[in-house]
Amino acid sequence: MDTQKQLTDLKIAILCTDGVELVELQKPREALTNAGATTTLISPNKDTVQGWNHDEKGEKLAVEQPLEQADPQDYDALLLPGGVQNPDKLRMDKKAVAFVRAFFEDNKPVAAICHGPWMLVEADVLDGKRLTSWPSLQTDVRNAGGDWTDEQVVTSGNLVTSRKPDDIPAFNKAMIDLFAGVRAHA
Repeated sequence: MDTQKQLTDLKIAILCTDGVELVELQKPREALTNAGATTTLISPNKDTVQGWNHDEKGEKLAVEQPLEQADPQDYDALLLPGGVQNPDKLRMDKKAVAFVRAFFEDNKPVAAICHGPWMLVEADVLDGKRLTSWPSLQTDVRNAGGDWTDEQVVTSGNLVTSRKPDDIPAFNKAMIDLFAGVRAHA
């Protein structure tokens, strides 16, 4: 199948808030768009999300759909970028946690990178899943029932994870492959 069209007609939710690591949002989003997907930046914020470049403020991004109006049923897959502040803030938002959990309840594919798996811990969806993340999350992941490993990219059922920005090329390929599977099961 042509890589440029693998995800045509798929709608991908990107859940984030202030503190999102820009490269972990922008590079995967670009790969999804190039593969034909439509992406929507969803946030508890109403207007913008403050992005970060590691430990420095970066650009602000426009919120395309407020979380309070977002319905997981409208999306085929979910992307959870990292940044320390982003998932740490989101995991305190019950609607954000429920939004993430809904993708697992419906067996829809989810991609999470770096600190993004904190949302998976909070959503209580890791039991029996093998995954990776930023190393500081490994105890949280294991305590939530996940099997944490230090690998560039890990796919486990409907979940693909990576450790850090250096892993983005492998993460993007695995994410597109996983998300393309939506078609095979449609």
